[in-house]
Amino acid sequence: MAPTEVKSLGPVEAARSRPRFTETFIKTAPAPEKGRRIWYDSHPDSPKGFGLRVTAAGSRAFVLRYLLPDGGDRIMTIGTWPTWSLAAARLQAQEERRKVEQGIDPMEADKAKREAVAKAKAQAEEEQRQREQFTLAKLCAAYVTHLEATNKARSGKAAASAFKCHLTEVAELATLAATPARDIQPADIGLIVRRVMEQGKERTAGILRSYLLAAFNAAKKAPFDARLPSALIPFAIVSNPAEPIATIPVVRGERTLTADELTAYLRMLGDDLPDLSLRLALCAGGQRIAQLTRARVRDWDPEAKTLLLYDGKGRRQQPRPHLLPLGDIAAGIVAVLASRAIERTTQAAKRANREPDQNPSLFVSRGRVMDLGAPGRRVAEIVTELKCPPFDVADLRRTAETMLAGLGISRDHRAVLLSHGLSGVQQAHYDRHDYLEEKRRALVLWEDHLTRLVSGKPGNVIPFKREAA
Repeated sequence: MAPTEVKSLGPVEAARSRPRFTETFIKTAPAPEKGRRIWYDSHPDSPKGFGLRVTAAGSRAFVLRYLLPDGGDRIMTIGTWPTWSLAAARLQAQEERRKVEQGIDPMEADKAKREAVAKAKAQAEEEQRQREQFTLAKLCAAYVTHLEATNKARSGKAAASAFKCHLTEVAELATLAATPARDIQPADIGLIVRRVMEQGKERTAGILRSYLLAAFNAAKKAPFDARLPSALIPFAIVSNPAEPIATIPVVRGERTLTADELTAYLRMLGDDLPDLSLRLALCAGGQRIAQLTRARVRDWDPEAKTLLLYDGKGRRQQPRPHLLPLGDIAAGIVAVLASRAIERTTQAAKRANREPDQNPSLFVSRGRVMDLGAPGRRVAEIVTELKCPPFDVADLRRTAETMLAGLGISRDHRAVLLSHGLSGVQQAHYDRHDYLEEKRRALVLWEDHLTRLVSGKPGNVIPFKREAA
């Protein structure tokens, strides 16, 4: 039905006629000089008040005139001619007249119907907006942004990579990635994780499941936790579809290097940034490469020979300070790195005609920060050159701790030295000792051990490869 109009009539038109409507009459009915004129149909099948309205411009429309119970006089437009035929308009008028006889105002009923249609349309558009804006892929992206905003840039990068490689850019999962996150079911998460498992990537599947679980948990808790970003609230997550998916245990590494393998590894390290980072990580007791390579020049205190790292692992909102009192070898490496970083950053700034960074990364080459994946790739190269059983940076860290234990360093002191997950009531609330002296003694003993491994003699210098010019 065409849009209706409401009109409270004044005096009834003086010149009103009641012809019998035919298509010919409707076509030829004269138009008034101005305003409009209504003829009422005298055909016996026409309901009371059924008429034809002709305007001065010549437009013709079928109408129905009726009285309200309170005496109000209304004219309802049924439809324009010839879009509406006479027969169709007459039938519609009969339907509207029956409503009047039942005490229903057809114009109000039509208005309510149109409002309901408009509301349904708006709801459908909102549903479509939800489908396009708050999808599983968008939830993953929002969670990555959250990680980056909470000083967990490395975790954010790892999560982004996992989502990209195994969900958002996988053609066969495109429909699932575009599904509203609130509509995702456990079977959907199972499909995503199983696909990676069936590729033989068990550890990756476990990591992907963990990131999906964390993303949905964050969105679920966002309305009730002011520490979580409000951007997660519109996803309207009320349950976590990743929870029913079985945890995939991480296969713990067992590889430790022998004394001969570690000696050969140390002798392979040169003076490039990846090599320096690996050498420093080992001499500092087996520190995590990711934490070490985030260090900046001002984190180094040359007088105290301490290097301040930040441990962002786990669920903590702020990284925990991790202060390392370095031995002479490690301190010498950091001093070289700091001097080189300042020099090369200054040179790059001059070339770019800008102010130099006053606190650059320790690992800067040609004005750019070293790629965080470079140390791992360098270890793989060394393994190939040595033609020994494979090992990686995690195995080097495990080797360091194993050898530290062999040197008599206690479990507790190894834990604070390597910044393991320190929890429990005692650690969280009571133990405020900084363990600096214990860590310093351990690192001095460790450097002496490495020196003996490489040189076969006691001392405090490891004869690494000659530095490149």
